[in-house]
Amino acid sequence: MDYRKRPLLCVIAFVILLAACKQDPSRAEFALGTVCSVTLFNEGNDRIYKEIFSRFREIDNLMSVNIAASEINRVNAAAGTSPVQVHGDIFTVIDRALYFAELSGGAFDPTVGPLVSLWGISGDNPRVPSPAEIDEIMPLVNWRDVEIDRVTRSVFLKRRGMALDLGAIAKGFAADEAAAIIRDSKIKRAIIDIGGNILVLGEKKNKSPWTIGIQNPNESRGVYIGILRITEPTAKPRSGEGYRPVQTVVTSGVYERHFEADGIVYHHLLSPSDGYPARNSLLSVTIIAACSMDADALSTAAFVMGYEKGRALIESLEGTEAIFVFEDKSIRKTEGVDFVLSDEKYRLVRD
Repeated sequence: MDYRKRPLLCVIAFVILLAACKQDPSRAEFALGTVCSVTLFNEGNDRIYKEIFSRFREIDNLMSVNIAASEINRVNAAAGTSPVQVHGDIFTVIDRALYFAELSGGAFDPTVGPLVSLWGISGDNPRVPSPAEIDEIMPLVNWRDVEIDRVTRSVFLKRRGMALDLGAIAKGFAADEAAAIIRDSKIKRAIIDIGGNILVLGEKKNKSPWTIGIQNPNESRGVYIGILRITEPTAKPRSGEGYRPVQTVVTSGVYERHFEADGIVYHHLLSPSDGYPARNSLLSVTIIAACSMDADALSTAAFVMGYEKGRALIESLEGTEAIFVFEDKSIRKTEGVDFVLSDEKYRLVRD
């Protein structure tokens, strides 16, 4: 080896190391079927961002029904035939999904896959199925027909044609996993945005509350009806060395994915009880909690349950709050929410 080249090699190595450590306040990439952005302020660098977005893609490859070789599709393909041993991540999410299915009386149900496919609301050719088609599919939508084995870490769908869809909980899991990476990296503050699922970690530098806009369901994305102020969470997912307070905000609304047919708007929040988009005078439900996976599932559950039952469910859970936006432009919230209304077309109502 020509040792005269060592200084050049050292310079190249130094430049590579410097690039890896260069501060990058924010990064956005497409993952999990949406645009994901992560903001690490003055502590961000290429290494940590690569680790986070790699984790997002790993989760997507396990849990997306839109990826042919995904593990969730292996489970669905074996429905009515045999159990499938699965990766720990997907087992965790399915297990938690079944917990919320039971807690919500089936309003949240991960076995809605056949209904989602039938309506096609998230695809290029959505349509209104006939009542006969829906009746044929409904026996396949039942979370009680999912068997899990914690010893073998396997999942079995009892009926042929059943299909799991984790779209209402997987993004929340991904946000929690990103927060864990950030926390383990000793980063003090961060914002994670996975297609509108927001998670904030730590405190702002000036100690003021985080502020998050609540989407106006009747306007284009980015138009807000008011501002939610986030401070120290009342429930903490874990504590100990390296702990940073986490709070997450997840909204389910009719504006997210929908189509119009014969003058009627059909949204993607399907009711497992009748197979149609849930209609209960709600436009959106926003959940504030310390665990994004839980908030993701609860936003769907509370919307499908409707205001009275949905609010009762949220109020039964420690450290969990909600904002309900109605078709008549009224807004109701649980007691622990710090929300400032900014759109005068809407009105805040106290029960």
